[in-house]
Amino acid sequence: MQQFLDTKEAARHVRLSPATLERLRVRGGGPAYINPIPSRVIYDVTDLDVWMWSRRRKSTSETEAV
Repeated sequence: MQQFLDTKEAARHVRLSPATLERLRVRGGGPAYINPIPSRVIYDVTDLDVWMWSRRRKSTSETEAV
């Protein structure tokens, strides 16, 4: 697997649409990303996995990560 993914590949990795991932990038709350040049965004697979694990919940009433 590649270490760095573009938005489309990263969205596939976390099972979201590219548009959702872009929206999270603008509004905040999404995974960390790297912006090596102004027109390019890439994601480190490790950051995507850490973000996904931080979203883990045991019930729908939880607001904080377990």
